[in-house]
Amino acid sequence: MAISSKRSKRKKTGGRYKSKLTKRSSNLRNHPRHTKLNEVTKSSTRTLGGGKKIFLLNSNVVNVYNPKDRNHKKLKILEIVSNQANRHFVRRNILTRGAIVKTEIGNVKITSRPGQEGAINGVLV
Repeated sequence: MAISSKRSKRKKTGGRYKSKLTKRSSNLRNHPRHTKLNEVTKSSTRTLGGGKKIFLLNSNVVNVYNPKDRNHKKLKILEIVSNQANRHFVRRNILTRGAIVKTEIGNVKITSRPGQEGAINGVLV
């Protein structure tokens, strides 16, 4: 079933808006793409205006920025330590922005949005 981002039919007070809005394709939304901890898998969709949006379905690598050395490294994710978005995401191995993951050099906080972008970036914590 389609997910809609259409305005509610009712006001805060409980009254109804006049129904002049119809169903439009611009009101459609996508299902959430929960990026899992697994071998790298990407997918893409067409966006408004004809562009492409690449998103991650699975990933096990993260681009880590070390502020002390001022350099980037591509490291393998060993496990998910915590996730402030939802505590059950740790158990389900779902990667989101703000999640803290364990790598070979220490814990890393994810700063990119894996479901919206094509890569996972993070900062050493």
